[in-house]
Amino acid sequence: MARIDVPMPQMGESIAEGTVSRWLKQLGDRVERDEPILEISTDKVDAEIPAPQSGTLIEILVQEGATVEVGTVVAIIDTEGGAAQSAPAPAAAEPAAPAAEALPVTPAPAAVAAVAPAEAGSAEDRLRQRSTPVVRRMAEEHGVSLETVQGSGHAGRVTKQDLEAYLDGKEAAPAGAGPASAPAATSAPLKAAPSAADAAPSDLWKRFYSQAEHPEFPVREGDRVEPMDKIRRLTAEHMVVAKRVAPHVHSFIEIDFTAIDKVRAQNKARWAEQGARVSYTAFVVWALSRALREFPNLNATASGNHIIYRKHVNIGVAVDLDPGLIVPVIREADTLSLVGIGNKVVDLADRARGRKLSPDEIQGATFSLTNPGVLGTMVGLPIIPKGTAGILGTGSIEKRVVVVSDPLTGQDAMAIRKRSIFSLGYDHRIVDGADAARFLLRVKEILEAFPDNA
Repeated sequence: MARIDVPMPQMGESIAEGTVSRWLKQLGDRVERDEPILEISTDKVDAEIPAPQSGTLIEILVQEGATVEVGTVVAIIDTEGGAAQSAPAPAAAEPAAPAAEALPVTPAPAAVAAVAPAEAGSAEDRLRQRSTPVVRRMAEEHGVSLETVQGSGHAGRVTKQDLEAYLDGKEAAPAGAGPASAPAATSAPLKAAPSAADAAPSDLWKRFYSQAEHPEFPVREGDRVEPMDKIRRLTAEHMVVAKRVAPHVHSFIEIDFTAIDKVRAQNKARWAEQGARVSYTAFVVWALSRALREFPNLNATASGNHIIYRKHVNIGVAVDLDPGLIVPVIREADTLSLVGIGNKVVDLADRARGRKLSPDEIQGATFSLTNPGVLGTMVGLPIIPKGTAGILGTGSIEKRVVVVSDPLTGQDAMAIRKRSIFSLGYDHRIVDGADAARFLLRVKEILEAFPDNA
């Protein structure tokens, strides 16, 4: 029997685990090489996983709905057509070793007990260390080591509920009664002993994280309650984290599109012959990609106490799915021509709306562009995606009456121009206001004097 493992694949550089959504093949089924055998779901994208070889599916090791780490074997294929085996029942979890001192039992989603740290370098240890930023921040605020908290998540991952239960147990534990000592003689008047309520630590942070993470509100008569779909839920989670991680600042500038309209008019016939579609967005991406070369801190990210300056200029362009949003990435945009970028924008947007993007096509952006102006919005204040330092929002392009200088006489005159307001959201940890202003000015210069040979 020749056995081939089917592992949970790596679907992106920042994805550490995946969930088996649905098995497309059953035990004993014949499968062909590259034929989809299961669907998986990650926090970035859904995908079908093909069979690595032709054969018979003889073992299913991970059931639908289970989440496992990247690299975990989820199934086994016999390339010589052996008999199928039923999936093994999950092994019962070993009871945790008793702690030195038992904590009082509290109503909580997970047992409260001290556990020994996982073996260094193990999958369990890595998952524990990857507890969410909210959990780590809560633990830091309360002076708690996550190694002392039993986790109920996958492979012992500590969840917010686990930490809250642990903190509840600590607060409920009675103080040890030691031998009383006689008070020293003093002439000062004795103060009343503080009450238990006065002495208890403040639960401010526990209440804050509870209310900020998943606030729930009363449902009133006539209201309709619907669960979030997956895209909305993941978008909500990403936006909450992104907003908390980076100190957001926004700057604005107004752009005149007269030069761009001139380039479009001059090249319209030639582009039509080539089958090219060059939108205003393509011009903005081209200008951004060139300006980002000159401002590496806008094409960077803060990582702990370090700054990572990205080698490549990969621009994510937000696409409205109505409902929902996805951000496919134009890789190495600074190496593409204007027509190349235009074709890429159209291709990615079309496949995004058709749900045909691959996981790699929505990973690795170093800067982002969103265009609320296409729906008539004058200006927006976009949130900076995690792992980047900036995002540009483009407002609607509208004809406006402006004051211009006559190039022949130097006199001021009223004119009608197509103009748009751009907003730059930037991470103030690594981008100062002056940096943002210079960057926006450079983008303005490129767009308002757009080269004919881009």
